[in-house]
Amino acid sequence: MYTSFFGLNEKPFSITPDPRYLFLSERHAEALAHLLYGVTESGGFIQLTGEVGTGKTTIVRSLLEQLPPDTRVALVLNPRLSPHEFLLTICEELRLPLNLEQRGSMKAIVDALNQRLLEAHAEGQRVVLIVDEAQNLSPDVLEQIRLLTNLETAKQKLLQIILIGQPELRQLLARTDLRQLAQRITGRYHLEPLDGPETRAYIAHRLRVAGGGAEIFTVPAAKAIHHASDGVPRLINVICDRALLGAFSREQSRVNRRLARHAVREVAGAERRSWRPWLASSAAVLALAIAGVVLWQQRDLFGSGALPPAVTSLTESVPAPSRPAATDPDPVEIPALGVTVESRPMPTPEPEPAAPPLTETLVTLASETGTDAAFANLLDTWGVTYLPGTGRPCDVALAARLRCLFQQGTWGQILTLDRPVILSLVTEDGGQHQVVLRGVSAGGEAELEIGPTRLTVGLGEMMPLWFGDFLLIWKPAFGSGRIMAEGAQGADVAALRSSLSELLVQPLESQQSAVFDTSLRAAVQTFQRQQRLEPDGVAGARTLIALNNALGLPDRPRLNSER
Repeated sequence: MYTSFFGLNEKPFSITPDPRYLFLSERHAEALAHLLYGVTESGGFIQLTGEVGTGKTTIVRSLLEQLPPDTRVALVLNPRLSPHEFLLTICEELRLPLNLEQRGSMKAIVDALNQRLLEAHAEGQRVVLIVDEAQNLSPDVLEQIRLLTNLETAKQKLLQIILIGQPELRQLLARTDLRQLAQRITGRYHLEPLDGPETRAYIAHRLRVAGGGAEIFTVPAAKAIHHASDGVPRLINVICDRALLGAFSREQSRVNRRLARHAVREVAGAERRSWRPWLASSAAVLALAIAGVVLWQQRDLFGSGALPPAVTSLTESVPAPSRPAATDPDPVEIPALGVTVESRPMPTPEPEPAAPPLTETLVTLASETGTDAAFANLLDTWGVTYLPGTGRPCDVALAARLRCLFQQGTWGQILTLDRPVILSLVTEDGGQHQVVLRGVSAGGEAELEIGPTRLTVGLGEMMPLWFGDFLLIWKPAFGSGRIMAEGAQGADVAALRSSLSELLVQPLESQQSAVFDTSLRAAVQTFQRQQRLEPDGVAGARTLIALNNALGLPDRPRLNSER
């Protein structure tokens, strides 16, 4: 619903465990390292625990994508089974065929499983059993798992076991009757929730994966979300999703602290009571208490039946005071308290003049919002001078070894391309205005250039005027910048192959080949997936621009000057 409004390719805060969204905080990286250790080393158990929603299942999904090719995995997601059912599940995961007679005998199942493990060992394969939600395992099943570790050769265990569960798993394995199993655990790791900075980085990471920018959530909003979620990723996802929906319904391009807190209340299922009435009533009670103490202390001075003058005057009808003149006021004495208070009026600050609305600015500068004026500013960012009316702007760019790219896309795509662009903005009167987006500030504001004028506007003010049209200029890293697909040949194909080999840190087949073959197509697809581009295996303009960014090539203006 809100994805196109924020320039996102998909919903960034789904609670479905998607390895693409795995955020490797220091804790998550260590947890994944423990699991990879459990896969590559032989013997014993690896135990990973964490609170509900801390990302254990997502880490498991990521592990499955990074397994060595010689690894076979039996993944048990529902451990509420009897020992017999548990063994059958392992056999089914390993695709071990059993006849009816074997399925009825636990000894026959273990014998068949042992034979399959020996065959895998002889073939150089490693077999790993991963049990998720292991805190639900019964003691009988845990004992059966321990017995499976007895399947071994003279040098190593045939089955590596990884137990994933909630903190209750640690309590379960601490039982006296399971001490034999606990002694075989060679690696333990407990996954803690995210801290404040990690929560902000986590939110920004998921937005980038979905094609958007980290500036959608303000820093105060991220702090409020961390405070409410205690750093649990699943709760962060639920709150952020609700906050984006709330911002969309209010047509706000950023989620501020107020929207974040409102989302927290909605997720909690109940509105929190306002603190203002409580504070007012508490202040009144406190004032009465102080007055009571003062009266009690003054009772001997004025007698038990009389009130002090200052209090007596309060019972009389007092007319509303007139507005004081702008002069120094006289001191006011309070006899009951024995003090003199001098009250001075607070000076009223002069309000700063508000910047004119963007629509008004566009109308005022309409003579500077034509295509030629916008191209002159855009080419200037590349150090190229363009005089309006002297020729086609893209021909001038071509003469400078630059390329034009016109797109109909999203804000997230502009942020991914990371180049100054010409935006086509449409005002309510139907007027079209070409402006140059020179940069995007850390606070998520757009830095626009209209002729000689530069201004900074909020995305919430600009986005309703933009309908997705933009044009950018880019510079090929090699060759002419032509589209390259399978079957293409030439020096630029060889340069593409060399660049991808460097970025992917893996040698490609026929690394010096100038032919776009299937191996190069697969490398292009891998790079496109890393950059969140459509993995079509074709090296087009967007892929080549992303390649330039990844290589960190100089002399290319960026939207984010910090990159």
